[in-house]
Amino acid sequence: MKKLPTVSRADAALQRHLALSRRQFLRGVGVTLALPLFESAIPGTLRAASATAAAGGPMATTASGAPLRMAFVYFPNGAHQDNWWPAGEGSAFQLGKTMEPVAPLKSSLQVLGGLDHQNAKAGNDGAGDHARANATFLTGARARKTDSADIQVGVSVDQVVAQKMGHLTRFSSLELSCDAVRKSGRCDSGYSCAYQYNISWHSASVPMAPEPNPRLVFERLFGSGKGAERQANFKLRQSTQKSLLDFVMSDARSLQSNLGAHDRAKLDEYLTGVREIEQRIQRAESFGDLPDPQAEAPTGIPTDYGEHMDIMYDLLAMAFETDSTRVATLLLAGDGSNKAYPQIGIPEGHHYCSHHRNDPDLVGKIARIDRYYMDHFARVLKRLDEKKDIDGRSVLHNSMIVYGCGNSDGNRHTHDNLPILLAGTGGGTLNSGRYVKAGGRPMSDLFLSMTDRMGVKGVERIGDSSGVLKGV
Repeated sequence: MKKLPTVSRADAALQRHLALSRRQFLRGVGVTLALPLFESAIPGTLRAASATAAAGGPMATTASGAPLRMAFVYFPNGAHQDNWWPAGEGSAFQLGKTMEPVAPLKSSLQVLGGLDHQNAKAGNDGAGDHARANATFLTGARARKTDSADIQVGVSVDQVVAQKMGHLTRFSSLELSCDAVRKSGRCDSGYSCAYQYNISWHSASVPMAPEPNPRLVFERLFGSGKGAERQANFKLRQSTQKSLLDFVMSDARSLQSNLGAHDRAKLDEYLTGVREIEQRIQRAESFGDLPDPQAEAPTGIPTDYGEHMDIMYDLLAMAFETDSTRVATLLLAGDGSNKAYPQIGIPEGHHYCSHHRNDPDLVGKIARIDRYYMDHFARVLKRLDEKKDIDGRSVLHNSMIVYGCGNSDGNRHTHDNLPILLAGTGGGTLNSGRYVKAGGRPMSDLFLSMTDRMGVKGVERIGDSSGVLKGV
């Protein structure tokens, strides 16, 4: 990969000006509450400047000047092929049973077939398909087979973008997980656990460890201070039995007087959403100290897996709505996960069910698990579609969200024709509402297409890419 070109001073200055002008905060004791983008808070001249600049191609914006976001969501153990793939092709397609929950948003989706990860295949490395599936998913690179400290794979697409334009937002990127966090140790057939529990890689040997604890993500997005200071702020809110919002309501009332009717309603809706997430996290945790991020099993993680997914999805959505970041990853579970799903009547482990050997009972259960994951993904897409962005379009419209797995058929451990769904329209640049068969292209070609839309120029190669996937 060639060194990325330097952004012009004019572009950088304009982007900083736009970011500061768009972004507003409510502040209180130990609280820095980022707000959604308000149209009435931006002068018309600034909107015009934003649109003019966007036409010239500044990073991570749409043609209207709204933020352009990208996210990657990983589900484990492949998908049941018959239920995943649509019937038909192009715009004349019918979603398969697994994707029925996202049918109301069909016009904002692309089902992408024919994308492969050759570097996830065994080659001379033998067993270890689950570790390779995770490690290769966003890097397109082959993971060195080792369970020692000499791990090596590649820079993931999210970090290629974050390292170039992450300075435009409070957080250059956001890494989330609903699984364990492991940076070392032996996991799948001689592969380090770092491969299986991370999909975001800052460098070829340094993973971006995801955060599984909703409280820690919430405090990162809305709290203030570091270390002991943040712990003290958290304890203050506990001792007074107050919501985070109680510390910012004076600022909120002052802000409301300067907003138009539409944006006042938007603010009320947003604050209600913040409070709802806070209450859900409180119900899930023991009311003690702020969780220790270094703990092996931090407290506060919901025992209900569906609730855990929903909270993490909602926190990701809020990070996008408030322009706190424009790059995010969410690992729902590491490939090879043997999690059981008693909430949908499946006591057996996921990995066990995925090796169904065409047993009708297990086939039915793996199809229900796939549908369970899609139900929760559909929920966050609906939320993003309902949230209005700075340009009046939806946040989903101004996003590119990849939902998929580095394992195709979990029964056979294949890595061709990966199950990939691309949600959002990239600010109107994506040809959504289609089922596209790419015909055996590297999945990394899709990544090149996405980096180009994000305004990150000069990236000629990611992993095993062969060129930009055109026509997406």
